[in-house]
Amino acid sequence: MARSAGKAPDPPPPVTEPLRRYREKRRFDRTAEPAGLSTPDAGGANRFVVHKHAARRLHYDLRLAVDGVYKSWAVPRGPSLDPADVRLAVHVEDHPMDYGDFEGIIPKGEYGGGTVMIWDRGAWEPQDDDPLKAYQRGRLKFSFNGERLKGSWMLVRSGDNSDRQDRWLLRKHRDDAARPGDGEALVRDALTSVVSGRTMAEIAADTDRVWRGRAEARDNDGAAETSAAIEGAAPAETAGQGIGEPAPLPSFILPQLATLSAKAPAGDGWLHEIKFDGYRLQVRIERGAVTLSTRNGHDWSDRFPHIEAAAKRLAVDTAILDGEAVVIDDAGISNFGALQAVLAGEADHPIRFYAFDLLYLDGNDLRKAPLLARKEALAALIAGLGPDEATMLLSEHLDGRGPAVLQSACQLALEGVVSKLKSAPYRSGRGKDWRKSKCIERQEFVIGGLMASTASPNSVGSLLLGYHDDQDPGRLVYAGKVGTGFSAAQARDLRQRLREVERAAPPFADVPADAARGAVWVEPALVCEVEFAAWTRDGRIRHAAFMGLRNDKPPQDVVREVTSNAPQAAASPPSPAPERQPRKTTDDRVAGVALTHADRIVYPDQGVTKRGLAEYMAAVGESMLPHIAGRPLSLVRCPSGSEEKCFFQKHPQPGFLDDLQRVTVSAPGKKKEEMVLAASVRDLVVLIQHGVLEIHPWGSRAGSLDNPDMVIFDLDPDEGLAWPAVVAAARELRERLRAIGLASFVKTTGGKGLHVQFPLEPRHTWEEVAAFTAGLAKAMAKDSPQRYTATMSKRARTGRIFIDHFRNRRGSTAVAPYSPRARPNAPVSMPVAWSELDALGTGARFTVPDTPRRLTRSFQDPWAELTTTHQSLPDERAR
Repeated sequence: MARSAGKAPDPPPPVTEPLRRYREKRRFDRTAEPAGLSTPDAGGANRFVVHKHAARRLHYDLRLAVDGVYKSWAVPRGPSLDPADVRLAVHVEDHPMDYGDFEGIIPKGEYGGGTVMIWDRGAWEPQDDDPLKAYQRGRLKFSFNGERLKGSWMLVRSGDNSDRQDRWLLRKHRDDAARPGDGEALVRDALTSVVSGRTMAEIAADTDRVWRGRAEARDNDGAAETSAAIEGAAPAETAGQGIGEPAPLPSFILPQLATLSAKAPAGDGWLHEIKFDGYRLQVRIERGAVTLSTRNGHDWSDRFPHIEAAAKRLAVDTAILDGEAVVIDDAGISNFGALQAVLAGEADHPIRFYAFDLLYLDGNDLRKAPLLARKEALAALIAGLGPDEATMLLSEHLDGRGPAVLQSACQLALEGVVSKLKSAPYRSGRGKDWRKSKCIERQEFVIGGLMASTASPNSVGSLLLGYHDDQDPGRLVYAGKVGTGFSAAQARDLRQRLREVERAAPPFADVPADAARGAVWVEPALVCEVEFAAWTRDGRIRHAAFMGLRNDKPPQDVVREVTSNAPQAAASPPSPAPERQPRKTTDDRVAGVALTHADRIVYPDQGVTKRGLAEYMAAVGESMLPHIAGRPLSLVRCPSGSEEKCFFQKHPQPGFLDDLQRVTVSAPGKKKEEMVLAASVRDLVVLIQHGVLEIHPWGSRAGSLDNPDMVIFDLDPDEGLAWPAVVAAARELRERLRAIGLASFVKTTGGKGLHVQFPLEPRHTWEEVAAFTAGLAKAMAKDSPQRYTATMSKRARTGRIFIDHFRNRRGSTAVAPYSPRARPNAPVSMPVAWSELDALGTGARFTVPDTPRRLTRSFQDPWAELTTTHQSLPDERAR
């Protein structure tokens, strides 16, 4: 039975563990909450209860019986049955076991004041032999056998506890009780108590259920106010009642992205906004300090000072706005080329910020609220700037009639429209609540040149494109480059075809110097079809993708096509099909790579999806490639995510990564085998598509496999060794190398330790490098035997740092710079400056979500000199 309200107990005796925090938060002379004075109930060792609790904001309290008390977590959005959903669960104070039977009202003004429902209860079964130890480690796996919650679940402590909240993450495992794609169903549909069968409103109306204090009586106003608070805390809150839930201000919120749609949705449940052609920005305000971040988390505040100034004028203490920075041209259209010109200092047009969403406002996270409610709050906020505001503006919308809105947008030569579901919450990542319908540009171009692949001279890296001036047919106008859309096989085929028509001079009349640098010129004889987003102000195509060669189109007939005034579906009949069938546009494409299962959670601790990891790789790829291009790669694959089965793969199986380049590796007495190479950002994203989490390159390159050009020491500390000891070891190793003329570089491992690396001219053998590194490691261990060891045995490592020199052998590898690790919290192996080491505190300091923010335009690459450092091992007499 549910606990009935009655006379409050006497004040408790002196506070003792484990309920100290619970008692300190409550005044037992004013409330009848159980003080937890009885002996822990051994019979309830495997009980659980979920309270639905309308305090300041509606939330769910999950309580698991562990060691005689209820370990408790506040889950703001409630449990989800969708394994792809990761729910925040804030660990709160332990509760006594008799708390699990309460259903009623805590009076307004007391701690946790509001209505409490027993939403679910039953038994839970830990999957660990010792659940208390599993809890202390911050990783609980268990099964629910409740009246509503069933099946296997997981609670994991998050790494983000910077605001002093003990944050955990709750996730459903895949089993028969899971409901993929409809995780909200249980919270949405289960509205009554499993004990009394009452709704929250009915419980709130029962004044006999109020936990009354002895010193003061409560009248019916308390229950009425609580009832009103419940209605205001429902998912469809009105603007007047408040639309958010209390939460710390996030440092950055991954943006919600739109799914490409062939046409705009027509229903009344949708609103439609202009698709701007600019830079997506997130405006974060914290007590007068403003940060402007790109969609990848890069800090671009210094590029938009006028937007920063406008944000400071908003009447808020804390807020996060989502929108787009644009330049509006004379035709009233956002013009990306003009925006580029302003940022480059070549023009002086005003930059405007069109805000289309409000994610956080003055202590409240608004993401769970319906879009329409968020936009109403945003409109009121922007209106406070006054009618003369010219920089920060509201992105207006139209209701319903999506196809007509899109048609009008295309007739006005806009890029397209973004349609959004009015009732939907804000969900980071790409989904179908937001849909973009574009007036897509697509036409043929003449190939006039190429840039060879940096990793394979026999492949094309990009194509230089042009068209004939329709007023002067003999003049070929440069239109830009295309570097995505073709596979490795196509890149080789294109290079072979174009080699036959090479010429000395460019065929273009006006090719820019930066585009011409390093180009190979060809006769304008081949035509290809290209899809692209738009033309820039200076006549270049933007976001181009190669679709195929057009053998049916004479080069002299290729001119710049007039922009269509209608959606693509209403265009004129298509011309004959290209040699390669046009690539199907998918909902989930990153760097030209179509992703399957893009919403699969790869890192539950951080909520990183497969799409998010692919976008991370696209963001850091150009920084990673100099360190792995041309090197055989060993791969750690985790097809189902970092917490499921992972395996190390050196050699690709038939059908695996067929469109990536290969190198044949052989060794004495062994058969020849192929290994994968990565030559482009697209290749890196292809690896993510195939479940790769870690990338481990060789220390030598294809064409010179027997001569290493990268040497590495892995400093691996024993458990319990403090970070300063690892830093001291790295610096000692650096000084020893410096003393013999070798410059070295350092990076985190994404684990406990550090990697100290140095480049070499590829003139030494593996045997020579192995002997050198072993000698240096053994010398350090001999000089400081209490601090270091150079042997692998676990016994020798106790209390010491293992100087792992064994990676400097043919076929051995180490994790690549910027590579994620298949470990909790999505850590990254990060190149750092020597001066940064002390402040890091751990080798797992950098993660997938925060790394793109580090790689901003102002970022000074600490390894910038590595690729230009030329050195060799000293003669043995000089060592």
